[in-house]
Amino acid sequence: MKKDSIVVFRRDLRIADNAALSAAMAAGPTLAVYVLDDAADGRPLGGAGRWWLHYAIVRLQRQLADLGVPLILRKGDLNTAVIDVAIATGACRVHWNRRYTPWGARADKALGIELQRIGILSDSFEGAYLREPGTLLAKSGACYRVFAHFYKASLAMAEPSAPLAAPGRQTMPDISVESETLEDWRLLPRNPDWASGLRRAWAPEASSGESRLFEFLNKDVASYAQDRDRPDIDATSALSPYLAHGELSPRQLWHAARRIQRASPGEGPGIDSFLRQLVWRDFSANLLYHFPDLANRPFQEKFERFPWADDPASLEAWRRGRTGYPWIDAGMRQLWVTGWMHNRVRMGVGSFLTKHLLLPWQCGEAWFWDTLVDADPAQNIANWQWVAGCGADAVPYFRIFNPITQGEKFDPTGRYLRRWQPAASSYVPGSAGVPPIIGHRQGRERALAAFRSLSDR
Repeated sequence: MKKDSIVVFRRDLRIADNAALSAAMAAGPTLAVYVLDDAADGRPLGGAGRWWLHYAIVRLQRQLADLGVPLILRKGDLNTAVIDVAIATGACRVHWNRRYTPWGARADKALGIELQRIGILSDSFEGAYLREPGTLLAKSGACYRVFAHFYKASLAMAEPSAPLAAPGRQTMPDISVESETLEDWRLLPRNPDWASGLRRAWAPEASSGESRLFEFLNKDVASYAQDRDRPDIDATSALSPYLAHGELSPRQLWHAARRIQRASPGEGPGIDSFLRQLVWRDFSANLLYHFPDLANRPFQEKFERFPWADDPASLEAWRRGRTGYPWIDAGMRQLWVTGWMHNRVRMGVGSFLTKHLLLPWQCGEAWFWDTLVDADPAQNIANWQWVAGCGADAVPYFRIFNPITQGEKFDPTGRYLRRWQPAASSYVPGSAGVPPIIGHRQGRERALAAFRSLSDR
């Protein structure tokens, strides 16, 4: 009789297009393990991410139960927990989908070595990206540093492989191994419960990534190309949290969009713009894969000498949406209430922090990590370095977004302003009754002077 196999879940909390799960169930009776490991992403998961994770695991438990696969929950070191479960159940093989962050890849390699030492086989699979990080290289063999070149090379390749169907049901294995509960983990906030806005924004008990994907592709994608920069319009896919936690795979999104494009050629511009964002996600993962210090050091070495400010009061004002700039404060309030922020506004608040306030990009990256439901290790780092001007293919540091005209341009109806900063009558600084913490011209000139100082050293 075949011995049990184990499939380890991380940021791949789905049953369809999950190569590790499919392989494990094809080999024989399968049980699943999820370990809440504070080091799994290189640091503990942020508060908003933990909130989302709770409901993602609830959905995964239900889906796995329908397949006859028990889900064992453990908290602590992932590798130790997996080995303990493997020994306790007498499993013969452990399956997982590969991680590509420097810390994740190291841990997976160590797990494979330890399993081999105790006589348990292991298999790893890909499926987190359209193209596996490290496989799409320039002709020189180097990592692409410019997104346009990476994007062109990606499109020139064959289409990403089709997503795998969910496996069929198995007979529930007869196991008696200890499992913790979600309630044990206390992922949901209490005393105080600050997540009421998240629940209203995402309706976690009722919504699913599949239903949101269907709605977007059949309703909103037609206007995506021209409206995706408008935070006053519900024109984006809002699929990023499902991608970040692996409830949907990028291949599922890619091929679903291509089906719509083939059936309705007129949707081409919107589909192409949407798929471009998936390739940007691949690009970010490739950068962190090839440059593992990206989490702590600027991609452009000259920014090691940048004269960042040390200003806790300004940082706190930015976090709390009290800068006096309605465009910035509206975005930060949207983030605090919903755990999400429109991408165009993310650019604005990032530029303001790193340029007007001269605060290090790491401060913004850490705050986003804690407050975003879609916080993704590679994208959060790459995007913050991009907006700060120190990353790969970054917006030049001397391109400083105007927090007044940005609001007027991208929120022409004022709907976004009325929702998230209702005390403001316009995007003029101070119009909400909060004095601006720095003048726009003063902030811009100070930032340019700091940038020029890099050439003087």
